[in-house]
Amino acid sequence: MDTKVIRSDEQHQAYLLEMQNLIAKNPMPGSQYAERLELLSVLVEAYENQKFPIEIPDPIDAILFRMQEQSLKQADLVPYFGTRSRVSEVLGRKRPLTIPMIRALSSGLGISVETLLGVDPAEPAQLRRDDVDWSGFPVGEMLARGWLQKFTNKATESTEELVKGFIANAGMQFGSTAFRRSLHGDAYSPTTKYALFAWLARVIQKAREKKGGLGKFDSSVFSAAFLRELVQLSWSDHGPAIAVEFLERNGIAVVIEPALKGTLLDGAALQDFDGIPIIGLTLRFDRLDNFWFTLLHEIAHLWKHVNQEETFLDNLDSSSDDRRELEANRIAKEALISSVAWKRSEAYLNPRHDSIDQLSRELKIHPAIIAGRLRKERENYTMFNDLVGHGQVRRHFNLTGIEV
Repeated sequence: MDTKVIRSDEQHQAYLLEMQNLIAKNPMPGSQYAERLELLSVLVEAYENQKFPIEIPDPIDAILFRMQEQSLKQADLVPYFGTRSRVSEVLGRKRPLTIPMIRALSSGLGISVETLLGVDPAEPAQLRRDDVDWSGFPVGEMLARGWLQKFTNKATESTEELVKGFIANAGMQFGSTAFRRSLHGDAYSPTTKYALFAWLARVIQKAREKKGGLGKFDSSVFSAAFLRELVQLSWSDHGPAIAVEFLERNGIAVVIEPALKGTLLDGAALQDFDGIPIIGLTLRFDRLDNFWFTLLHEIAHLWKHVNQEETFLDNLDSSSDDRRELEANRIAKEALISSVAWKRSEAYLNPRHDSIDQLSRELKIHPAIIAGRLRKERENYTMFNDLVGHGQVRRHFNLTGIEV
């Protein structure tokens, strides 16, 4: 398609309309659509910088102004955001705008995509693309693990280009809102964000390698019965490995990838761009009780909270007041041992080795799950140390002795 420098308002409007249509396609990086979108963006920015040399307003301020202009209440924005709580979180600047929100708001309220993206025409486009501290990535550790091997075979000009290629390969470019992910969970911190993004990119790449061997995923599979069936696999000596096979038969990719140094990360729950659900596990603690709780916690996130923009990175040692984390904890605990069975059990009322063994046999679950529950509730991590399954997880995934 012939593309020229913008000379008229009519041409400007035509390019804006084409950009909106391209954004609606959510193009993959490097695709023909993505390249076209970037080219149009440059041309539109150059024209607007010359003709409209003013700063685009803050996206939230623009939404609030349009609400005032049209006498809208927060409840009127629910169709654009999905839920009342999401409206409140976005307007309160506690939650970023996502691409589906931007599309809906641009169409429904008539706010330009550029404004909602927070694009400032007075700021050089190169600065917006390169607002990432690429030196913050743990390149040495990434190289040592072999993550960057296929990118080093190319004519890479710098370490920055090497890391950019790695991140882009997972569809996680930082410089375009269309490819950003909103990170949630207590493992996230500003000081470790680049290590977390690198780990997440690696998990996505490894999950894609598994797709040929995954069963067909159907979101209706998630239920209390599904979780209960999964938990009872713990009864086997090979429970962790069997659990991964079970989930992958149901179309859920499970990736075991030790955390990068400095990150307090147990697991992650996310979706790839094609909707395939992914669970990432670090096996930070090589214990059966930790494995089963983390796995169930991440499945709860997939069931209740994850979409293509939302990713959860969990440090399950941390206590959270996020309602989604609390819900995931509740679902995991109930799936592992129902509250009714727990409160009536002799293991809860009179915890001993024999009472734990008795409940384990009744529920057909590994005694490590029961011992772990007792240690957590009593905040005594020395009790039943012989029952929680130390050193019995990584060996199932050829990670014995690895530094985590």
